[in-house]
Parts: sequence; structure tokens; C-alpha cells
Amino acid sequence: MRTFFHLWRREMASYFRTPVAYVIGAFFLAITGFGFWMLAARLAQGTAEGDLAGALFGSPWYWLAMLVVTPLLTMRLFAEEQRMGTLEMLLAAPVREVEVVLAKFAGAYATFLLLWGPTLAYASILRRCGGQLPPIDWGPVAAGYLGTALIGSFFLSAGLLCSLLTRHQAVAAMACLATLVLVLAAGWLPTYLHVAQIQEAVRVLAASRHMQDFSAGVIDTRTVVWYLGATVLLLFISIRLLEARRLR
Repeated sequence: MRTFFHLWRREMASYFRTPVAYVIGAFFLAITGFGFWMLAARLAQGTAEGDLAGALFGSPWYWLAMLVVTPLLTMRLFAEEQRMGTLEMLLAAPVREVEVVLAKFAGAYATFLLLWGPTLAYASILRRCGGQLPPIDWGPVAAGYLGTALIGSFFLSAGLLCSLLTRHQAVAAMACLATLVLVLAAGWLPTYLHVAQIQEAVRVLAASRHMQDFSAGVIDTRTVVWYLGATVLLLFISIRLLEARRLR
């Protein structure tokens, strides 16, 4: 456990002792801030409809922020270590592969959650803008943040795996982005598929549909288990790949 925390602190330092976290944070706040401004303007004009949680977590700006931030957070995790030759040095040290993978994931995940922290104020600020929204219901808002945490863990574990497969950060970022776009596209594919079994299989991957449920205050244990299980599976694959690299 001591080794894990040492590696985790090393990852956090690589984010916050360099411009990395601040550049990513600037991109994130620019996207979410612009979406917030647009929604606040609609509320002030009385042209916004629907529930507050749906407006916060179902907008294109929400998904754009997820698509931009995830590759930026994960592209350097292993790709940079491979490019600089420090991964071999790390694997030569008395550390376990599981500690390396989990520490890197935990560092990226902690940074991801910190980025979303300031948006906690959005709900109360938006509610003061008036508009057509009903009185604020914090249940769906809390469920929306739970969904964000779960989807984020899945996205980040996918990005970590992409970073492990290449030594080029740009390639890792593009591979991660392509994977996430496919996951989001699964939300619209059932409309064009006419085989019930395929439709059901695709819906399992549909992050956009899952977020619709979360933002409505519906927490389906099957969805929670799916994201936790998918995250664990991707991290397990990363651990096994790292073990294979060490044995070569």
C-alpha cells in the first residue's frame, strides 16, 4: 500500500507541478463555462424547458467536455513513460504491475473529479436564473454526478489502456477519442438496428442513454455494475499487458 501511495503522489505531482493539469482545466472550464452561460441565458429569457439535471448532464457541452478531458488526462500515463524510457526503469524497480496501473488510474481519476468539483455550484446558480424550470430537485442532480463519476471511471480506464498500447501521446489521445465516440454513438445505433438482441447489446454501451436515466434520478444497479465491471476489466487487461511487457 505504501508503494501505491508513493506512485499515486508521483502521478499527482506530474499533473500539478507541471502545466498539464492547468491547461486541461482551462479547456474544461472553457467548455463547461460556455455551456453554463448559454443555459443561463436561456433560463433568463424563459426559453429553457425540462428539468435542471437533464439540462446540466444531457447537453452537448457536457459530452464535449468528457470527450476532450479524458484523452488529455490519459494520453501521457504510459505513452510518455515509454517514449522517455522510464517505464523500463519503473518495471525494474521492486513494484508490482497492479500498483503501477492502479496508481496511474487513481491519479487521473482524482484529477478528473477535481475538475468537476467547481461545477457543483452550477445547479444553484442556474436555478436563480428563473426560466421554466421547476423547483430544484437535488436527487437527480446527485444522481447525475454519480453517473459522471461512473462513466468517467470507464472512460479513463479505456484511455489508460490506449496509452499503454503506444509510445506516442497523440496516437493514444486519438485512439481514446475514437473509442469514446463509438461508446456515445451506441446511444443512437438502436434506432437503425432492427434485431432485438443486437439492440439490447448496443444499449449496454450507450453512455448517453445511461446519463438520461441518471439525470432523471433513476439509478439502475445493472448500470452501476456495468460501469464498475467494465472499469475493472479494462484495468485488469492493462495489468496483464504490463506483466507481459516486464517478462519480455
